[in-house]
Amino acid sequence: MPIKYIPYYPNTVEGQAILDNIIRTQRVLRYRENDKVYDRIKRGMPYYEVEPLETVGKPSENLVIRGECISACAYLKEQGIKVDLVCIDPPFASGADYAKNIYLRRNPKIAAKIAEAEQQMDLEELKAFEEKMYGDIWKKEDYLNWLYENLLAIKSIMSENAGIFLHLDTKIGHYAKILMDEVFGEEGFINEIIWHYNKFAGKATGFHSNHDVIFFYSNSDTPKFNKIRVPVDKQRKQTARVWDSDLKKAVQKKDENGELIYYDQTDKGVDDTWMDVPLVNPMAKERFDIDYATQKPEALLQRLINAGSDEGMVVADFFGGSGVTAKAASDLKRKFIHVDIGINSIQTVRDRLKESKANFQIVEIKDGVSLFRNPQQTMEKLATLIPGLQKGVKGISNFWFGAITKSKEGIVPVYVPNLLNTQEKVLDIPTINNIINQELSNLEVNAKKVIVYYIDIDDQKALEKFIKDNNATEIEVELKDLKNLLHDVVIEDIIDFKTTKTKDGYETEINKFISDRLIQKIGEFNQKGNLQSIKRGKAFNPINISEESLELIELIALDCENTDGQWHSTTEIKIDKLGYVITNGVKSKNFWDGKIISDNKPLRIKVRNISGDETIKQIK
Repeated sequence: MPIKYIPYYPNTVEGQAILDNIIRTQRVLRYRENDKVYDRIKRGMPYYEVEPLETVGKPSENLVIRGECISACAYLKEQGIKVDLVCIDPPFASGADYAKNIYLRRNPKIAAKIAEAEQQMDLEELKAFEEKMYGDIWKKEDYLNWLYENLLAIKSIMSENAGIFLHLDTKIGHYAKILMDEVFGEEGFINEIIWHYNKFAGKATGFHSNHDVIFFYSNSDTPKFNKIRVPVDKQRKQTARVWDSDLKKAVQKKDENGELIYYDQTDKGVDDTWMDVPLVNPMAKERFDIDYATQKPEALLQRLINAGSDEGMVVADFFGGSGVTAKAASDLKRKFIHVDIGINSIQTVRDRLKESKANFQIVEIKDGVSLFRNPQQTMEKLATLIPGLQKGVKGISNFWFGAITKSKEGIVPVYVPNLLNTQEKVLDIPTINNIINQELSNLEVNAKKVIVYYIDIDDQKALEKFIKDNNATEIEVELKDLKNLLHDVVIEDIIDFKTTKTKDGYETEINKFISDRLIQKIGEFNQKGNLQSIKRGKAFNPINISEESLELIELIALDCENTDGQWHSTTEIKIDKLGYVITNGVKSKNFWDGKIISDNKPLRIKVRNISGDETIKQIK
């Protein structure tokens, strides 16, 4: 449950229309369930407990936050933190699922033999399987309502002259611009930037879609803006100009003889069409090292940050993904705030920033739900956690997560909030009203009971009274806490290790690593690949792991300071996709030998597997 709700603004405007305060937009954006959006905004942003997880480098104001945008904004607002520039690249409502390639590392014993033979790692030999990161699947009205709430939350923590860059594609961008007009005012609009890039895929009919849009808005009529200049392709002569205070305009500059003064133009101002920032090549170092599907070029974010902020200002990205905004801000001597709900994002930006020697703190918003790596994977897991749940039961609409068949009650429809949609996190009267006055009536089965799971609940006694007073059917509505299902469901990996005192310090050797979840995923991958190969008549090369399973390890860290609480990495090593070791952020061409060295006695060990699960064990 939230500790409290924090208003978006000091005094929320009573009666403010949501999505329809501009007459011309009513036909476009007058979607269903706008009353829910309004109720949530009136209630405020949920403020949860925040747990510090790790401080990397020296204490600083830089933050990496695992949590959703709205609850992160509630935390920042409660802490009195203001943001000077926002760069966000939220989901595009593209209808696509985004996956991450999970690469097996080299068995240390095999890697040692390769090193002895002085062979290079062969990219073709890398074994990998895909794992879904998140689904960007939204109905248009749900997406726009979600985006509207997030924009309001972001605006509430922006400084007086702060700017915001919103990066979207051409399918949803024009709808989002109307929302930006409403949130920041039409007078807050500065630019629509066209980011043009070349890609090979094209449409069968129509012109190729080779650009995204970036909307630039400001909180005030005096926005922070620095002109950006780039070199010209070819130098040319230009007439010098000077400001004429009498004419109140720039005029051509002349010398004492009345002759025009020329100069060699070596650079030019950047306009609102950017054709000089290419997509990140999948094989480029920037993309290969990070391997994040939706990563944008560092050059793109550097230009946005240079234009909209000065050194020392705070730059925030509330859908941080691969961490390119935080990395670019850090390189440009800005403070940064990175927010994302996915643990893979947090780990990616953490390792990326550590390698660049940045100082920052990692915190996690404790919203009451023990997520796996991200909401998408948790939703998939829920189907197996609810005893007896069946999907696709005839007579049960898609509103319901599924149904359970019981001997006494018969078919029992089950509602589960969508963790990918923050709008459904709190069970409130509008949601219950929709269930009892619409969904119960629409059931095509003779149900005696339904189960409604919730993450947070607005007021359980008030909801139960509302159900009793307004449920016109004979169907019983049972409320259940979803957190009870998720509690302790994440099974930790098993680490078999030994720490030995040496003449120079301490040596910790990992003898065996067991990850039941990863072994199951690899088994599913092999089974699917084998079936497909039989159909195609081609041989299939399965993924095989050694008995020690050290190929499933990505990172090992030792804490020589704390036995519990906030983690401190006294020393750590990360094994990249090619099997090379990165020690405390410094890359090498050495292969991992299964060991990690520390000067002082380690008190805890943390091991991250190749999918991102982290297991921490005390060292006795």
